[in-house]
Amino acid sequence: MSQYPSLEIVVVDNHSTDGSPEWIKNNHPDVILLENDKNYGFAGGCNRGVSLCSGEYIIFLNNDTIHDPGWIEPLVETLNSDSQIAAAQPTIRNYYQRELFDYAGGAGGAMDIFGFPFAKGRVFSTQETDKAQYTKKNEIFWASGTAIIVRRDQFVESGMFDETFFAHMEEIDLCWRFYLMGYSVRSAPSSIVYHKNAVTLPQQSLKKYYLNHRNSVLMVLSNYSLPVTLYVLPIRIALEGIAFIYALLLLDWKHATAIVKALFWILFHPLAVIKKRRKTKALRKIRDRNIFDKMYRGSVVVGYYLLGKKTYREIVSKPA
Repeated sequence: MSQYPSLEIVVVDNHSTDGSPEWIKNNHPDVILLENDKNYGFAGGCNRGVSLCSGEYIIFLNNDTIHDPGWIEPLVETLNSDSQIAAAQPTIRNYYQRELFDYAGGAGGAMDIFGFPFAKGRVFSTQETDKAQYTKKNEIFWASGTAIIVRRDQFVESGMFDETFFAHMEEIDLCWRFYLMGYSVRSAPSSIVYHKNAVTLPQQSLKKYYLNHRNSVLMVLSNYSLPVTLYVLPIRIALEGIAFIYALLLLDWKHATAIVKALFWILFHPLAVIKKRRKTKALRKIRDRNIFDKMYRGSVVVGYYLLGKKTYREIVSKPA
């Protein structure tokens, strides 16, 4: 429960069929409710909800979360501390195992130069226990859509969430654009949110695998300058091939199918890629060499699967 004094709550219903809108109307008449005519995904639902928000700051919050008291104040304080901070994220822990960092964001998101995301407290399927190892208020590359605060004006200026993504990684794409525009993203570790994770889409579902692979490749194709794209893309496709072979060896047909489906979508939607590249180019104020300073310059895939580095600190640490 939050005691934050100036707060409005907007609930976006993406054409649900479980009676949720009626329950909200009957039990929380003070809540602003938007009932969409179809499922627009996380990206589209949030974008439409913003039209009903009147605040300077907006928090996008998943419906499968609970929170420590006073969780909003550190997020607001973070944005108040510097006008160039466009977004911030709380520490996100697992709902069922409260001391475990949650899969969806941990203590703040990171990204390698090939477009593979990981987080403080979570690298691929390995989740760390929160032992106060990530308590500094640091710059992060992306803030999790599970619970992210943004400045309304900068969010709109960025083009909002890209609805091509539908769900998964749209917040990473958003934060990447924030950096290209000259803004930054920070963690607010004293704010704590607990997340059930994978309630909307099961962790091993084909659609989840598909959206993660497709959207990640789409970011690489869209957010880099052309020379960097031409350098990074072949390596990224090779890593996708390794992931495909790995899935086959594990007899994980859903994952293997999702990778192929994702790459075929990219192949057969060149106009969508070109359109997104043009939008990003129009926003760009920062060169890729400066963006690289915000990223992990190696491959998290190689570090995790070949070198056995399972934690954020192991991945980003340099040899002595």
